[in-house]
Amino acid sequence: MKREFVVSDSIVINSDANTLYDAISDPTRTGEWSPENTGATVHEPRESAYVGMVFDGTNKRGRATWVTRCTVTAADRGKTFEFRVHAIGKSAPKIKGANATWRYDFQPVEGGTKVSETWTDDRTKWPNALALVFDKIVTSGKTFPQFQRRNIRKTLENLQKLYA
Repeated sequence: MKREFVVSDSIVINSDANTLYDAISDPTRTGEWSPENTGATVHEPRESAYVGMVFDGTNKRGRATWVTRCTVTAADRGKTFEFRVHAIGKSAPKIKGANATWRYDFQPVEGGTKVSETWTDDRTKWPNALALVFDKIVTSGKTFPQFQRRNIRKTLENLQKLYA
């Protein structure tokens, strides 16, 4: 089975690109629309997101909870917001290693803004067989691409409802 490393989806939201960017680039608000993330703490907060900004995200899937350490890698208001997940742990992000990159692109279109969300699996050094077994254990039988495809769609639909 060939491993899939990138999953992306898009939706048009009836709002302007800057408003959507401002919301999505504030990791403390992600729990308002994410099916897994419950919020975040920004290490050195400023008025808006910036490249190099570090935050710890809190997450929940079923009974499992965990914390991730993330660093913003792109912050172009109204255009692109991206961050890399590079540490994880049960109550603190102590296990370091490439995990994933999340990217949001904003494109003005008729009727609002096309928001694209992309997940990239950064576990490129993991053997395919190990990734497949690990993924199926932590997602109740799915690969991470299958699982993230559903999460991305739900996130985008939740954002669309919030900004209807």
